[in-house]
Amino acid sequence: MNTRTRIVVLLVAVLVLSGVAVGSVLRAADQASRKDQQQSTGPRVTAGHVALAGAASVRQPRLVFRSTLWGPHRDEVVSVPASDPSGPRTASGLRCLRFYTAAGTGSCLRAVPGAMAGHYEALVLDSRLRARRHVPLVGSPTRTRVSPSGRMVAWTVFVSGESYTGLNFSTRTSILDTRTGKLQPNLENYQVIKDGRPYRSPDINFWGVTFADDGHFYATLATRGTAYLVRGDIAKRTVTALRSNVECPSLSPDGTRLAFKKRLPGLPADAPWRLHVLDLRSMRDHPLAERRSADDQAVWLDDHTVAYALPGDFETDAWAVPADGTGHPRRLMPAAQAPSAVR
Repeated sequence: MNTRTRIVVLLVAVLVLSGVAVGSVLRAADQASRKDQQQSTGPRVTAGHVALAGAASVRQPRLVFRSTLWGPHRDEVVSVPASDPSGPRTASGLRCLRFYTAAGTGSCLRAVPGAMAGHYEALVLDSRLRARRHVPLVGSPTRTRVSPSGRMVAWTVFVSGESYTGLNFSTRTSILDTRTGKLQPNLENYQVIKDGRPYRSPDINFWGVTFADDGHFYATLATRGTAYLVRGDIAKRTVTALRSNVECPSLSPDGTRLAFKKRLPGLPADAPWRLHVLDLRSMRDHPLAERRSADDQAVWLDDHTVAYALPGDFETDAWAVPADGTGHPRRLMPAAQAPSAVR
C-alpha cells in the first residue's frame, strides 16, 4: 500500500468515525428531547402547590415522591391523594434525583442547576419546599432518609461505582442535624464494633441509613465482601454490627421491623436480592411475596405495607406488597420512586 492509498484509507476512517460520533450525539439529543415532551400515556401532571406536612389546605393523606414520567415535569417532586396513587399528579417545580420527606422536612439530592455534569448537591427543605440548606456532594446520589421527627437527614452517594450488585464500590454517607446545623460528613469516621470488639478495615463502606430516632439509626456496613446490618449511635459516633446479609434497611413506623434486600444463593449476579422483613426482637426474617430482585431501599406506607421501585417504562414504577409475607405484589403507581406518606 503506497502513501497515497494510506492517506485515502485514513481519511475514510476519520469520516466514518466522525459520522458515528455525530449520529450518537443526535440520537442522545433526540432522546433527551423526547424525555421532555408530554406523553400520551401515564398520569396527568399539572403544576401546583405541594406541601410536606398537613395543613388546612390538605384535607386527605397524600403521597409525595419523585415522578419519573417523561414530560415537562420529569424528575419533579409531585403529590397524589393516597387514595388514588395512579391518579393526576400535582407537580412542585422542584427536580430531584432522590427524594424523601418526614414530619415536614424534605431531602432532595439533585444535579446542581446550571453546573457541568457530575456536580450534585443535597437540599434540606422546609414544609413548603423552600431550601434551608445546600450541601455539595462528592459523588452521584443514591439514598436519602429523614428521621421521624424531621430533625436529622442522611444521604449516601457513590464515590466510585454505580451499582450495589457487587460490593466492589465506594460510597460516602453523611448525617446532618438540621437543628444545630452540624454535619457529620462521613460515617467511616465512626468506631465500628463487630463481634463485641473494635473493628478496623480500609475497605469499610456505609449506605442505606434509616433512623430509629434523632440519636440512633440502622444502616448497611460492607467490608471484606460481606454486608452487615449495624445500629448507630450519633452522639457516641459508634456503629455496632448486628447480623450479616442485610442491605438497605428501612424501619417500620412502629419501630419493630426492618424491610431490607437480602442476597440469596443461586440468583443471577446482576439480580441477587429478594425483599425480606426482619423482626428486631427475635432477629428472624421472612421473605415478602415479591419474587423479583429489587435494587432499592424500600419504604413503609404504613405498618402493614412495604413499597419499592422496579424498572418500568419511564425508569421506575412503584410497587407495594404486604409486610407479613402474604398476598401478592401490586403496582402502586407508574413512573414513581420512593413515595412518602404525608398526613
